[in-house]
Order: sequence, then structure tokens, then C-alpha cells
Amino acid sequence: MGQRKQTSSVTPLRAMSRAMSVVALGGLLFGQAALAQSASSQSSSSSSSASQGNRTTNNAASSSFDDETDDSTIPSATGTSTGNTEDAQQKAIPDAQSDGDVTGSILDDDIRRLNTREASLDEALPRRKAAESASTAQTPGIPIGTFVLRPSVTQSINTETTKDGNTRQQRAFLETDAAATLTSDWGRHQLSVTSEGAWQRNISGEGEEQPSFKINGDLRLDLSSETVAHLTGVYNFYREDTDDPNAIAGATQQSDVQEFSAGASIQRDFGILRSTTALALTRSVYSDATLANGTTVTLSDRNQTTGTLRGRVGYELSPALIPFIEATIGRTLYDETRDSAGYERSGHSYGAKAGVEVDLGEKLKGEVGVGYEMADFEDSRLSSIDTATLDASLLWSPIRGTDVNLDLQTSIQPSTTAGESGYVSHALTTTVTQQLRDNLVGTMIGGVTWRDYPSDSTINDELVYTAATGLTWNMNRYLDLTSTLGYELTARKEGPDSQQWRAGVGLKLKR
Repeated sequence: MGQRKQTSSVTPLRAMSRAMSVVALGGLLFGQAALAQSASSQSSSSSSSASQGNRTTNNAASSSFDDETDDSTIPSATGTSTGNTEDAQQKAIPDAQSDGDVTGSILDDDIRRLNTREASLDEALPRRKAAESASTAQTPGIPIGTFVLRPSVTQSINTETTKDGNTRQQRAFLETDAAATLTSDWGRHQLSVTSEGAWQRNISGEGEEQPSFKINGDLRLDLSSETVAHLTGVYNFYREDTDDPNAIAGATQQSDVQEFSAGASIQRDFGILRSTTALALTRSVYSDATLANGTTVTLSDRNQTTGTLRGRVGYELSPALIPFIEATIGRTLYDETRDSAGYERSGHSYGAKAGVEVDLGEKLKGEVGVGYEMADFEDSRLSSIDTATLDASLLWSPIRGTDVNLDLQTSIQPSTTAGESGYVSHALTTTVTQQLRDNLVGTMIGGVTWRDYPSDSTINDELVYTAATGLTWNMNRYLDLTSTLGYELTARKEGPDSQQWRAGVGLKLKR
């Protein structure tokens, strides 16, 4: 009989080979599991990479059972594999450490430090931005090339009562006030133009209409980081007030005054020293006044041109405190050598003062100065005028929503009365602006002006008191409702006092 035929499909050699493969596969899986556990302790992300590597290795090992004729997939006796398995293992290790978020022996500063700094309350919470109120919100304006134009027009109806001695006048009038600002949007230098004007028309009663118009241009030239120059031009038109000391008595319409001004200044910093040099020219032209009987009074003898040269040097103790000294010299020339009364009123003026500039941000800014000023005339019959000066211009904000503007000016005003040189004007004006609500602003104005005549003058001193209040309701960004109430008293030592009341309401349209 022949030998019994083998019925198993696996030969003993292949069976032994598969047994060794199973043992090697178990060692390989154990080694891969230990490697994956070590990698997972270094980062959470690397564990997913190791798992992916294990899956790759298992797939490679499983393929050895399917492809029994490929000897390259058989693991070695040392528990390592060759071919695809070795490549998968080498690929799994770098992937496990490729992630930058590693927490093993490589610790970032925040994890290594146990006593980390606690964030302050300001850092922990986002800083709250102050809401812009309707009263302070700026209109978008009208773009014109590289400029932005912001115009406004106010139409109001007013009533006015004037009492001068036993004479009493009352009128109702319409007033149109127009204003505009034109500002450049340049990367360097800046040109700004501001204008304002008022036109009045009586609708009942009697009284003199008071038109006015003013336009001011300022070109700032940034020559360098330490040097800034300004070129300015001003045109001012107004009608002389009946209570002005130089007004024509009994005139139904006072003189219209036109002033043309041009100036140039340069400011330069020399370390802690700040210097300013400025030159200004002003031209004044007076029209005829109209009397009650229809005749006119020629006032061309008051036309004049004035030039002023000013220099200032400041010492910067700090950016908020700069003491300074200033000197001024001026020359006035009248078109006519002698006026209608035969006096030569051309002359010179001199001034000097010392003060301090203050800049404490929103709380307080401005300047205060004390000094001396003098004016003399070419006519020997006109005595010189001299006076001590106290000037101040301060903007103070004691609390948010409240602004106090204090202005104190001392100046010498020439006279056109025969035999009179002029007088010294001491003017104090205080303006308080209070934001009552988000869209409601109240304004109060109070002032006093002392017209101090020389001791040898035939004219007595005068005191002028002014008081006014107003409300502005911002209906929206483009429309305001305004109301005003004012009072003025001119008190004289001799002669009757004069008083004036005024009230009005209006609508302001702005863009």
C-alpha cells in the first residue's frame, strides 16, 4: 500500500512559518503599544498619530497572511519587521512629535510658572468706549476734493426792546445766521477756512438792523518737526453799534465798518525754548453814517492801516507748563493826515507782558499774562495813554459735560472825539456750557466791560454789563431747535443809562 496522502492544505514548513509569524506579530504589537503610550504622554495630538501608525502597522502585518509567497513581509526573530512594516513604524514616530503643542519634558512658560500674573481688571474686561452724544456729534460734512465742508443755517424770529433815557424803541425781526467750515484733509500742512454771517430784516417796530459777516483763513505749513508757520487772512464786516463811544449821535444808521487783515507767523522750538515771531497788518474802512433828516456824515477820516510786530519766547518747564515773555510794537497810519477836527491821530504803540501757558488736557488749558501797554500820537494836543494789562484766556472743564470759558482782555481804544485820545478797555467775559441731557445743551454768558478814560478826559467812565442764556435741543444730527434770551446795560456816571432786551427762537440746519 502506498503512503497516506496529506489532507491538510498547509504544509508543516508553512505551519511553522505562520506560527513564528504569529509570535513575532504579537511582539510587534506589544512594542507598538508601548511606543504609542510613551508618545501619548508627550501630547494628546501625538496619540492620535500613534494610533494611526498602529493601524498602518496592523494592515502591513495582516498582508503577510494574504501574500504567503512574499518573504519580505516576514518579521525577523528580534521582533522587528522589514519592508512596509518598518516604513510604517518609522513614519509613526516622527508624526507623533511633529505637533508643536508638546507637554512632556518641553513645557511652555505658562505651564512651567505656577505663580502666573493675574490680569488687572482693566485688562480682563474690554475698555468701554464713551458714547458720543447727539450734542457733540459732528456732522459728516460735504467732501469737496481733498476738503470737507460743514455748513449750517439758522433761521430765527426775535424781539428787541431798547431804552436810552426816555427814548424807547421796540422791534420784531427775522435773522438768518449762516456759518461754514472748510478743512483740508492733507497728509502734511493744513488749510482751514471758517465763516459766519448774520442778516436781519425788521418785520415790525423801529430799530437799526445789525448785519455782520466774517471769514477767516489759516494755512498751517509744517516746515519741519520743530518749525511751524501760519499764513492768515481775515475779512470782517459789521455795523457800528449805537452804544459805541465813537458812534454818531442821532444817526438812524451808523457806519458800516470793513476790516481786512493779513498775518504771518513762525514758531520754532530750540530744545526747551519755544519762540514765536508774528507780523500782522489790518486795514479799516468806514462808510458814511445817515442822520434822521436823511443827510450823511462822511467818516473817511477814520480810515486807517495798522501794522504790528510781536515776539514771544517760552521756556518749557513741562509740556503742561510754559512760562513766556512777549513784546509788541505797532504803528498806525491814517489815510488823512488830520481828521475832520484837525487832529493828527497817527501814532505808535508798545507793549510787553510775562505770563504762563497751561495745558492740562481736557481739564484746563489756556494762558494768563500781566504786562504794560502804551500808545502815543503825533499830535501833541493828544495825551498818551498807558495802562497795566491783565490778559487771560482759559478753558476749564470741572466735570464731564461742563465747560467754562474765561476771557479777560485789556486794550487801548482810540477815540474820534475832538480833543480825546481814547480810553482803556477792560473786558471780562465768562461762558458756561452745560450738557443737561444727551441732546440738550444750556449756555449762560456773563460779562462786564469797563471803559476807563484818562483823568484829563471830558468823558466819564462807563460800565457795560451783559447777560444771556440759551438752550439748544438737538432734534437729530442735522437739525437743532435754539432759543436765546439776553440783556445789556450801559451805565454812565453822567447822562442817561441805556438798556436792551432781546429774545428769540430758531431752527438750525447743519450738514
